[in-house]
Amino acid sequence: MNFNILRIAMAQIAPVWLDKHKTIAKIKDAIVDASNQKAELVVFGEALLPGYPHWLSLSEATKFDSSIQKEIHAHYARNSIVIEHADLDDISQLAKSLSMAIYLGIVERAFDRGAHSLYCSLVYINQEGQIRSVHRKLQPTYDERLTWSAGDGHGLKVHALKQFTVGGLNCWENWMPLPRTALYAQGENLHIAVWPGSDHNTKDISRFVAREARSYVVSVSSLMTVSDFPKDTPHLDVLLENAPEVLANGGSCIAGPNGEWIVPPIMHKEGVFVQDIDYNRVLEERQNFDAVGHYSRPDVTKLIVNRERQTIAKFED
Repeated sequence: MNFNILRIAMAQIAPVWLDKHKTIAKIKDAIVDASNQKAELVVFGEALLPGYPHWLSLSEATKFDSSIQKEIHAHYARNSIVIEHADLDDISQLAKSLSMAIYLGIVERAFDRGAHSLYCSLVYINQEGQIRSVHRKLQPTYDERLTWSAGDGHGLKVHALKQFTVGGLNCWENWMPLPRTALYAQGENLHIAVWPGSDHNTKDISRFVAREARSYVVSVSSLMTVSDFPKDTPHLDVLLENAPEVLANGGSCIAGPNGEWIVPPIMHKEGVFVQDIDYNRVLEERQNFDAVGHYSRPDVTKLIVNRERQTIAKFED
């Protein structure tokens, strides 16, 4: 086994929108597909399980006390993931049986915040099937704030995978320099960026972060078209009235430590796409720049990171 080489799978798939059980089945199929292609890490898009809240831009999401918004939100909550209720156990067990590491974007109904509010979370499952981090998106973007809550720093963690140190962020968090730096400072050299879909997100930032960090950047997006709206979606008629044919066109890609494409954005194509990456390329590119090493000045600027999981109450029984 060559520990310098890691085979990565990008699972660019559409969810069975807002149906967690059917989406989990589809995710498991993609994991098996990745394993059949000898991948060691498979990455899925932001909020894939059970799906991105596309209805917000297709309906009057800011209308206060709207019955439409309440009913769709409740449907979303019922199909969101409660990790403490074993919702991810099948995926974790499959990861263990196939010795596959996984980054998976979920909508989490957070048990430690009362189990009713929703968070856009990025889950890392290691090759032993253990959930090693759950990163709740720090700042939902635009209309996302109408259904997702603001997360915390607890999940700003990295993980060893062969020679690599891997970490990840959700969507526009990848534009936030300080969370990126928090991962760089822990030795990250393989950065996972997950997106709801579309190359307008991935085509610039992926190469920028790779060049800044002198790391590999794997950006993985989902797909979504009007045909992916299930017939039992609440208020489907309202959504279809305003929906474009394509809501998410993919754009999954890989940039190398020099900021150049290894896999350019993959458009309008569902599948599991694999690529080998070589750790030695990280060492080569760190020779002239290392943002948290020889090219840093911690005596002048330094980052403080609070990784405490935030909660409304602390009980002293």
